[in-house]
Amino acid sequence: MEKTEWYLEYEIQHNRPGLLGDISSLLGMLSINIISINGVAASRRGMLLLTREEEQIIRLKSIMQTMDTIRITKMRKPKLRDKLAVRHGRYIQSDRDDRKTFRFVRDELGILVDFMAELYKKEGHKLIGIRGMPRVGKTESIVAASVCANKRWLFVSSTLLKQTIRSQLIQGEYNSDNLYIIDGIVSTRQANERHWQLIREIMQLPAIKVVEHPDMFVQSTEYKMDDFDYIIELRSDENEEITYEPVQRNQFSQEDGFSMFDF
Repeated sequence: MEKTEWYLEYEIQHNRPGLLGDISSLLGMLSINIISINGVAASRRGMLLLTREEEQIIRLKSIMQTMDTIRITKMRKPKLRDKLAVRHGRYIQSDRDDRKTFRFVRDELGILVDFMAELYKKEGHKLIGIRGMPRVGKTESIVAASVCANKRWLFVSSTLLKQTIRSQLIQGEYNSDNLYIIDGIVSTRQANERHWQLIREIMQLPAIKVVEHPDMFVQSTEYKMDDFDYIIELRSDENEEITYEPVQRNQFSQEDGFSMFDF
């Protein structure tokens, strides 16, 4: 029989020596394997479990609900966020009003790269947008996640090393295993019709597309924010405001530190 993964999260109500050992022993008696375990928040532990039968989880839940030292907060098939929480010891933040938007700060580049790499590994079409101010690490994170996911990345438009605005791909670059990176500001401000035709062709491929500055991108295309499967926001700190006002005013100065190609 095929084994099934489960995610268990519980909150400690009364911490005492040996509590984790008792829970581990209970799992052992029920023949449930522990894949990994970690603290995922204050007074909360998360576990990835492996079972042969769903009955094992039903029995585990029934027993744990009688324990006054803990309170079960989650018992489900693991989501990507659950696996990352156990791996990194904390949950990634999602927008309360828009569940497809995830927020990171620069100190969390490790978990961001891990998160994007897991998204890249999923087969089929995925359209991912990433917002952020200049020099916060957007493009570098996209590329690093590509390496982790064993994906070949292609810049359709970018300013990472030099200004890139492509109007065609060679035959081997049309591949669903490739990852296509588009800078929404560069494409909007500098591109011609041949470039946009290439973007339309790429959008039809069953591949991963990552668009930096998706808000600017949708202003000049037929695509909408609803077309994006995930939106990632990256800030230097939690209070930083992501704004495109300097770009929209078309006013850049060395004093402000803004340039179209900094984005």
